[in-house]
Amino acid sequence: MTLQQTPASARRPIRELPDELISQIAAGEVVERPASVVRELVDNAMDAGARSITLRLMGGGTRLISVEDDGGGIAPDELATALKRHATSKIGNLDELESVMTMGFRGEALAAINSVSELTLLSRMDGQPTAFALDGRTGEIRPAARAVGTTVEVKELFFSTPARRKFLKSDSTELAHCIEAVRRHALARPDVGFAIWHEGKLVEQWRVHPGAAGLEQRLADVLGEEFVAQSIAVAYNAGPLKVIGRAGLPDAARSRPDHQFAYVNGRFVRDKVVMHGARSAYEDVLHGHKQPAYALFMEIDPTLVDVNVHPTKIEVRFRDSRAVHQAVRHALEKALAAPRSQNLSDEPPTSASDFELKNGPAPKALPESASWQQGGMAFERPGPSTFSAPTYKPADFVRPRVDGEQAMADLKALWNPPERGESLSAQERPTPAWLPVARAETAPVPADTVSSATASLPEPTPLPAGDWPLGRAIAQLHGVYILAENKQGLVVVDMHAAHERIVYERLKNQLNTPGSEGPRIASQPLLIPATFAANPTEVATAESCAEALEQLGLEISPLSAKTLAVRAVPTSLAQGDAVELARSVLAELCQHDASTVVQRAQNEILATMACHGAVRANRRLTLDEMNGLLRQMEETERSDQCNHGRPTWRQMTMRDLDALFLRGR
Repeated sequence: MTLQQTPASARRPIRELPDELISQIAAGEVVERPASVVRELVDNAMDAGARSITLRLMGGGTRLISVEDDGGGIAPDELATALKRHATSKIGNLDELESVMTMGFRGEALAAINSVSELTLLSRMDGQPTAFALDGRTGEIRPAARAVGTTVEVKELFFSTPARRKFLKSDSTELAHCIEAVRRHALARPDVGFAIWHEGKLVEQWRVHPGAAGLEQRLADVLGEEFVAQSIAVAYNAGPLKVIGRAGLPDAARSRPDHQFAYVNGRFVRDKVVMHGARSAYEDVLHGHKQPAYALFMEIDPTLVDVNVHPTKIEVRFRDSRAVHQAVRHALEKALAAPRSQNLSDEPPTSASDFELKNGPAPKALPESASWQQGGMAFERPGPSTFSAPTYKPADFVRPRVDGEQAMADLKALWNPPERGESLSAQERPTPAWLPVARAETAPVPADTVSSATASLPEPTPLPAGDWPLGRAIAQLHGVYILAENKQGLVVVDMHAAHERIVYERLKNQLNTPGSEGPRIASQPLLIPATFAANPTEVATAESCAEALEQLGLEISPLSAKTLAVRAVPTSLAQGDAVELARSVLAELCQHDASTVVQRAQNEILATMACHGAVRANRRLTLDEMNGLLRQMEETERSDQCNHGRPTWRQMTMRDLDALFLRGR
């Protein structure tokens, strides 16, 4: 296929395009499908101060889109102006554009929609005796009946551009996109009520939820009660940036990113910086390729964000994208770090009367002795005096790891595996580093025998007897699971996964302990610098971000205009590929916070170390050892998942257990 060149004699002169063609070209950018019209009209309704918005659709929005609101309305003499291109009441000068807080500001939507449809604009302001309707095709204005507010009717979308209409999907698909557009608005504005009608039937409705609890209730209405139940609150302040919302638990991760909502000053955005920051916060706790669920609402000084980037206004540009990335990441990390087991102690225990009413008379109290027999089976249970606060504390510093032998030596200080197999008795078995206290009948461990790695941090405050969130260990199942009893019922713990997370977090704390000059990663100079050919962007980034690279333990300097030399790398990554690490960090530093690259590489090494150092299956533990592990889980961040994202414990309430045996039915 060859392209035919236009002969010089047939050259067309340069001339201005007709206004109608200009509007239709602009409509191709603004109006992609019926959902685009819905988004623009709902934006205008919210900017008008509406507290109730009703959307009526026919044919999935292709035959009719009607948006009714109870906002301030439009003056009769401004109706015709509202349909002109670049006519708006939102901004009037450049200063207002740079600090815009309204949803719309371009002044293109109504003109673009009017050029590809049959549009009618009906509005009434407070104090006017009647409403007025404007026909978008003829420009005729006539009196009409309506309460205070505005109604925009869009009929036969793309009737003037039939080629565009052929690209639309089925009515049900277009309806789903329209509902999704309203859902995005509804999540951010619990103070506004929304109703969606299709073919005369109510398909969705979200009522007004004022007050401080309105946002959480709106999240439950739009995303479901399950999302709220399987998420945690997010609240974080970082200078001019504030992040609130809810983050889904790792257990509730989804196979698709369909529950990821991010808002900047009330505007739904799809921003790579925000999405990357959120994803990096979940790296340590997600299993496989699962996608996290979250609804984040960011408030930032409008002068620090540019919303005039894309015609659909779904993309933004931040003045300091690194600060935004760090704020989102730290907000989610802070929310996800707290062990969920602490929330178990806040739940009210089942009263004796409720238990008897549902299950019959309560069983007799179990003996307080260390063992008893029942039904021909022997059980062991420590008395109340056996339990006390754990003495394990994360180390405040560990020397940089030089090689594999040094790494495993550090691990052996954290956990001492048995040297003579599983046949060792409780008295002969070496004491694990995480064991909280000696058994009641043995002498306490002298303070001078505690290693320096565990003696420098404050001791956790002990909980009252019987109030441990993860309960008291009662048995070990097949050498793999720990069974514990708490107020709610039964707790099942995967001991290897739980201890793996404990060791992993300890190693991370040791490695990332800030020094006196700030949080810097120890670096190791290379005997022979690693050089590589770099593009101009990499060279410019290495020169402008030298301080950030130094904090990450990297020293990258230019040798020539097209060559960079890596002179130092993080000590924990000294055996890795220095060039590949440098390229990855420079690429991330151009767009995001590059510390995630180094931390990800370090965490992979630490995760491997923790996996090898954690207690293995079929290792028989005493009750004190099991309880020591439970107490550390309650104190360790992110202890609800192991390093690979698998859950470490599960709670089975009395109600769950009763359901298994049909009790009370």
